[in-house]
Amino acid sequence: MSEVKVSLKDGSVKQYPAGVSLLEVAKSLNQKLGKQALLAVVNGKNEDLTEKLQQDAKVEFIVPDSKEGLHAIRHTASHVMAQAIQHLFPDVKFAIGPAIENGFYYDLDSEHVFTPEDLRAIEKEMAKIVKQNIPLVRSELPRAEALKKFEAEGEKYKVELINDLPKDAIISIYSQGDFTDLCAGPHCPSTGRVKAFKLMSIAGAYWRGSEKNKMLQRIYGTAFASKEELDAYLHMLEEAEKRDHRKLGKELEIFTMQDEGPGFPFFLPNGIIIKNELINYWREVHRRYGYVEISTPMILNRALWERSGHWDHYKENMYFTKIDDEDYAIKPMNCPGGMLVYKTKPHSYKELPIRAGELGLVHRHELSGALHGLFRVRCFTQDDAHIFMMPSQIRSEIKNVIRLFDEVYATFGLSYHAELSTRPENSMGDDATWEVATQGLKDALDDLHMDYVINEGDGAFYGPKIDFHLKDSIGRTWQCGTIQLDMQLPERFDLTYTGEDGLKHRPVMIHRVVYGSIERFIGILIENYAGAFPLWLAPKQVVVMPITDKQQAYAKEVYDKLFAAGYRVSLDDRSEKIGYKIREAQVQKIPYMLILGEKEATEGTIAVRHRGEGDIGAMKLDAFTARLQAEVKSKK
Repeated sequence: MSEVKVSLKDGSVKQYPAGVSLLEVAKSLNQKLGKQALLAVVNGKNEDLTEKLQQDAKVEFIVPDSKEGLHAIRHTASHVMAQAIQHLFPDVKFAIGPAIENGFYYDLDSEHVFTPEDLRAIEKEMAKIVKQNIPLVRSELPRAEALKKFEAEGEKYKVELINDLPKDAIISIYSQGDFTDLCAGPHCPSTGRVKAFKLMSIAGAYWRGSEKNKMLQRIYGTAFASKEELDAYLHMLEEAEKRDHRKLGKELEIFTMQDEGPGFPFFLPNGIIIKNELINYWREVHRRYGYVEISTPMILNRALWERSGHWDHYKENMYFTKIDDEDYAIKPMNCPGGMLVYKTKPHSYKELPIRAGELGLVHRHELSGALHGLFRVRCFTQDDAHIFMMPSQIRSEIKNVIRLFDEVYATFGLSYHAELSTRPENSMGDDATWEVATQGLKDALDDLHMDYVINEGDGAFYGPKIDFHLKDSIGRTWQCGTIQLDMQLPERFDLTYTGEDGLKHRPVMIHRVVYGSIERFIGILIENYAGAFPLWLAPKQVVVMPITDKQQAYAKEVYDKLFAAGYRVSLDDRSEKIGYKIREAQVQKIPYMLILGEKEATEGTIAVRHRGEGDIGAMKLDAFTARLQAEVKSKK
């Protein structure tokens, strides 16, 4: 009997009889691995554990606590859900049922309109299927046989999918007991591997995403490797719902959206305070890091956008107008304007790097269905900066940007992870230039000993980039900051500097944003803080509350002093009970409440109550203002 050599992750090599299944290999290595393994990576390709090895191979096993393992669990969960639906609603026709980022879904064609009560019934049936631990068996059929099978079962959506495949295609299907599905796989070895799941919601979805096709019903679910992870995720969703920035934005009078401008946010007085404080902080940090600030026009002519490459690579996201019968575009990015600023005068190597920051208002055409509060808008302020430098300065400048990012994100209590994105298909430039740019980013990350993942093919059309994904107070991640290395636009705009040798040279450019979009960043902060902004950002920092009308004069005196000192203070002198005033201030999430009664007025003190700490006690106004000053300065 012939044998195959299996090279494992730890570098060891094992020998097995040819035809051994991957599951048998896993069991032979470790009894626990045999029970936990979901898939195997064979020579770089994900395979089912039922796959048999006929030749030497490099093998790595996938377990539940990995990205690939979780994807397999969720993909299998979608099949379990479909089988449960088939048992309960036998007339349903099945479309597609993939795993997605946060779970899975299945699109269904049914006369029955699914309800939340149906989801609970489907979950019960899924639990039975999981308990039965039914094997998922892969088989392959010639295209003609697969068509015949699904036509006989009346599964018209599966038939349509098969018809789109080449005539010589071999079709893979998966069966689990009485349920069979068209699927490329791979899957968990059995339904029993789906340990923890929850059906989440019902929505409508056009077949293949086209409004010309029939509207189907889509059932969303999620699944995790353990009940504890599922419970933590569901708790996070509950907390996220409470923190929804659209809800809090309205309640705290931060921003509003109007039918007259879908996707164009209106900032109210409280929101403008937050926005301006973020801008003030941005300017203070960038001044320390050696940036100058510029401002470029919002509307520029077509020739500029053709020159930059946006007309060819980004046109569908842009808005246009005509001026004097010439085509103009409203800027979706600040970069081309920054190029023109650089070209206003000659530059020497002695000036480089030039770090030019811009708080530019940009407009991008987003589909109405994609709009989402401040997170996805059509108009936003991008805190851009463009750094022009010599190639020898790439590593040091990228490290300088990362240090700036570190400082800013730490101020808001946000941790992050980095992702390096490489050349996409729709890109400008030659391979050598892209290789130099990508290596420059890698070198900087390695110099700082930063962990990062590589996203192949996800760079900008003009260069590779590092994206910074922030983690908020309830564990969600948000992509905000980005560093993009660009050797294309300096070429297109013929940017030069005079080198030490007296000759003209081409600068390299970095595009970078730290907030990303100030509007979106405000939305993230609303949810991160649950609307309870730190003192330096809070729209209302202090509210003064006299207990009775007799303390109104003293309350006005305290208010005037705090106002003169520059604090955002309000005076609540309504004829309401003090308990009511305190509760209302708590709802408004005001950091400090000053309660003034007869004793405080007589002794010239204030009774201080903090939003989170409760009663702090009595103190002199000077001591309180010193506390405010220290807290604002430290951005605590």
